[in-house]
Amino acid sequence: MRMTQKKILSLNGLLLLSKEVFMKMGIYDFVSAKSDRIVSIENRLMCLYHFKKFKPKEKFEFQGRKYDYFWSERNFACITERAVEIPIIWELVKQYKDKRILEVGNVLWHYFPVDHDVVDKYEKAEGVINEDVVDFNPSEKYDLIVSISTLEHVGWDETPKEPKKILRAVDNLKECLAPKGKMVVTLPLGVNTEMDRLLAKDKIPFTKRYFLKRISSENRWKETTWDEVSNSKFGDPFHCANALVIGIIES
Repeated sequence: MRMTQKKILSLNGLLLLSKEVFMKMGIYDFVSAKSDRIVSIENRLMCLYHFKKFKPKEKFEFQGRKYDYFWSERNFACITERAVEIPIIWELVKQYKDKRILEVGNVLWHYFPVDHDVVDKYEKAEGVINEDVVDFNPSEKYDLIVSISTLEHVGWDETPKEPKKILRAVDNLKECLAPKGKMVVTLPLGVNTEMDRLLAKDKIPFTKRYFLKRISSENRWKETTWDEVSNSKFGDPFHCANALVIGIIES
């Protein structure tokens, strides 16, 4: 019998609620592994379904330009917000290929050969600069800075928690921009509630803001307005992010 996404989410919820009980019984790792395996199988089936059904024909539109959805099974990109984030950011990176580029969060490396600088506090990989983004102080400025679903974790998923640390991160990155430089970041709504509040009050100093909303279980997206995405939740009603902010800063 095919396990639906709702059933998978219910299984994970049960696992979390029962963690202490399972740990006392000494079987938590076993149950967790089984849950993860079921989710992995389901996600792979969803990726295959999307690839077969949509790859030849589907596009999305952003700022008057049509993009192909990104169809990679790696990290289940084709069934998450990566399907629209990566095409937008990768196109920018290609446009700036002869310029100095910084990526905050090691994302593009998983899908493409990259030769730009990458700063990521936690991920260990060849060429990645393991520094906190708020402390990063390069010797040369960058013409383009990009970030894919990373800044919402800054300060929020750290101990101790510092909810407004994203403001320090953005301010520091602005200082890393060369004259006439550009920074483009994608931020999923519903992950970091403090970030969402800052966005609602327009406290994150973007020069421009654009918005994408997921509109179907098949991972179709459309460009829309802040009013349409302001109350978006992560994982509800669809898998992973249901809305994205694309923030731009131009020096």
